[in-house]
Amino acid sequence: MPRPPAPPVSADDADIADIADTADKAVAARHPYLAVLGERVRTLRQRRGMTRKALSTAAAVSERHLANLEVGLGNASILVLLQVAQALQCPLASLLDDGSAPSRAGAARPLRVALIGLRGAGKSTLGGMLADALELPFIELSREVERLAGCRTGEILALYGQTAYRRYERRALQEALRSHAQAVIATPGGLVSDAGSFDLLLAQCRTVWLRASPKDHMERVLAQGDLRPMSASREAMDDLRRILASREALYARASLHLDTSAQPLPQTFALLRAQLLPA
Repeated sequence: MPRPPAPPVSADDADIADIADTADKAVAARHPYLAVLGERVRTLRQRRGMTRKALSTAAAVSERHLANLEVGLGNASILVLLQVAQALQCPLASLLDDGSAPSRAGAARPLRVALIGLRGAGKSTLGGMLADALELPFIELSREVERLAGCRTGEILALYGQTAYRRYERRALQEALRSHAQAVIATPGGLVSDAGSFDLLLAQCRTVWLRASPKDHMERVLAQGDLRPMSASREAMDDLRRILASREALYARASLHLDTSAQPLPQTFALLRAQLLPA
């Protein structure tokens, strides 16, 4: 009796076994090192909360090639592995380590750190401090958006609308990632609402959600001299709480979370640095 056709293969993690089943002979003959390499790539991808599609986009490698790589069938070139390592934000040695060299876990500093969260969470303050401590460039993405547009954020929104702003924001993010292999990036609070930009950020940066109480958010914005939150609505605090609630699930996708209301600034920075650079 002829063998029934195999079911279609999805691109999710659950299809690993199905892909392997369709290549029984190849799997049986695969080199043990390729199997270890594939497991290492898959583990690093899952730790970063990335789908294979997201990694494919970030690394500019086809999903099928990544699928084969993860099940130990990929005879990957060094260039492909370099692209995958860069997209996973890890040294190439993390993929190639065969156990013969001593472990240096925690020794390397993160290549790119992106701070996300609502305005007033402390992204500019802590981002500047972190960039100074790590001797990395500090990029405030909102300023890059204004540079590209040639006008202030309020003018972009008033003249061209939200869609145009998101387009400038995506372009600014792409330029920052392309120009800086290492950097600390403070992102606009609403970037997480654009799925394409947020997926790109998650794929190519170590993301940290800086969160604060609604009261602290409001007080910090007012302390910066911006009275718009109060003038725009008599129920500004309720509006702020609604925005926080609507974005909480998105912000929570960050790999690290830090409450900036829980302790004074010096201790907050110490916690941030300790999370990013464990001893």
